[in-house]
Amino acid sequence: MRGRLLVLAAFAVSAAFAADPWITLEPSAPAKLKHVVLVSGDEEYRSEELLPQLAKILATRHGFRCTVLFAIDKKDGTINPGESGNIPGLEALDTADLMVIHTRFRDLPDAQMKHIVDYVESGKPIVALRTATHAFQIKSSPTYMAYSWNQPDGGFGKRVLGETWVSHHGKHGQQSTRGIIPDNVADHPILRGIRSGELWSPTDVYTVRTPLPADARVLVNGQVLAGMSAKDDPVPGTQSEPMMPVAWTRTANARIFVTTMGTSEDLLVPAQGRLLVNAVYWALGLESAITPTMNVDLVGDYHPLPFKAGGHAKGVAPSAR
Repeated sequence: MRGRLLVLAAFAVSAAFAADPWITLEPSAPAKLKHVVLVSGDEEYRSEELLPQLAKILATRHGFRCTVLFAIDKKDGTINPGESGNIPGLEALDTADLMVIHTRFRDLPDAQMKHIVDYVESGKPIVALRTATHAFQIKSSPTYMAYSWNQPDGGFGKRVLGETWVSHHGKHGQQSTRGIIPDNVADHPILRGIRSGELWSPTDVYTVRTPLPADARVLVNGQVLAGMSAKDDPVPGTQSEPMMPVAWTRTANARIFVTTMGTSEDLLVPAQGRLLVNAVYWALGLESAITPTMNVDLVGDYHPLPFKAGGHAKGVAPSAR
């Protein structure tokens, strides 16, 4: 029996390596001939769950071809967000129309990092979530050190997105975020179908140094809530006055949408899913197609794990996502 179990275990590992270490979803809705590449890889906020579900919504409801990439354990081929130095399949960015990125402190080898850098420098659009402000911490090679969050100019986060990692403004794991829409941007295409106060995330508000770059437009401010429920009261005083931006756009060099919200549980809030889907359309220059009632329903069973450092499901192959 023990020998048989060893054979089965060896087969499982072999199968994990045999399958592509990413997933590609072909459009179910009428195809829009746009390829969206979603890059996951953070240890805490369950981007490995959020991005596959977002891809399913985009492919099934909206006709986008989607490729989802993961941090892959080099030993067994399973998804391991703790593996900071391996995201196979980044060559998909060479032909992508949009990159959605939700990574944290990645130290990728030059051969992988090159595809990200080439994409960014091409001027193509980006949708960036939560820890993408500190997406990279390059230590193993000097080639792309300029993309590290802790460079003097703030690296990829500050230079491209508008901000790098600063600090937690709300209390991490104790205070959540309600999204408040400024009156002067209520008619922005990304906000169609979303009312102020409907956006809520269990993530806390990040500190953002203002003003943001001149081409940035703040779409959502983050109201710090006293607890981890959407119904909790806002925290008075300096934590909420003035509120920190939690979603903005940039347009000087490329269409870029950034939100410092973003955990797998966000998609359980319809307004959060609408924000991300609308952002994809806007980034691709398809804002005329955004309607307030576009279908952003979840696809299939979706039971995301709560955010927690090291709290990912172990031993999951990309094909299982």
